[in-house]
Amino acid sequence: MNLHLAEISLAVAPGAHAVVLMDQAGWHTTSRLDVPRNISIIALPSKSPELNPHENIWQFMRDNWLSNRVFASHEDILDHCCDAWNKLVDQPWKIMSIGLRDWANEF
Repeated sequence: MNLHLAEISLAVAPGAHAVVLMDQAGWHTTSRLDVPRNISIIALPSKSPELNPHENIWQFMRDNWLSNRVFASHEDILDHCCDAWNKLVDQPWKIMSIGLRDWANEF
């Protein structure tokens, strides 16, 4: 997470400040997190998937391609996950329909 924040920090325009919304996963809230000075973190409330659209993407993938299976091996899990991911990225309209939040686009 520290490396990820460092990369975000490099992309922030000079003199600007970034705000990053994060869920409350342990690696997002640890005291060992090194938050660059040009970034502020806002923690999302617990159990609020409507504020965290990627949770809905994972649920869609599980519901459609990854649930109710017995995997033969670790490689089989990876193969199914890669297949599910490739199916998803071939449907950008589906990603947009699942992840879009009308309230987030109102200015």
